[in-house]
Amino acid sequence: GLSYNRVGLGYNTDSKGYSLTASALIGSSNFLVEAGTSIGGNTSGNGVDSVSLGYVFKNVALGADATVSVGSDESYGLNVRKDLGNNIELAVGYARSSGVNGWGAELAYNVSKQIQVAVGVSDTNAAGSSSTTDISVRYNF
Repeated sequence: GLSYNRVGLGYNTDSKGYSLTASALIGSSNFLVEAGTSIGGNTSGNGVDSVSLGYVFKNVALGADATVSVGSDESYGLNVRKDLGNNIELAVGYARSSGVNGWGAELAYNVSKQIQVAVGVSDTNAAGSSSTTDISVRYNF
């Protein structure tokens, strides 16, 4: 199944920056707390921080989970994740933060119950921006 209790380290191949992320369900509820920060890179630099609170709707359609969230910088988002079998997950999402719309898609492989590797692409409607590619390693707890 899909794990929501996890920490991750990501690398953005375009900005050459890193990101640290963490998420966890609150107790046995479907409320999800997420936090992230950037480290280095040639666009945003250090300390672009975000926090959000979301709710996971499990098995909403075709076995996929949908998460709606609100967070810092006047952000909100919708993320849909599905376990495709054979340790492979697919996620697609939309987010709006500080008036900028963004979308993303990710393909992940669960190496083990605790370790996941993923590659994703994202884009925004911000002037002068282009799509970016991220490679992530996550630890599920």
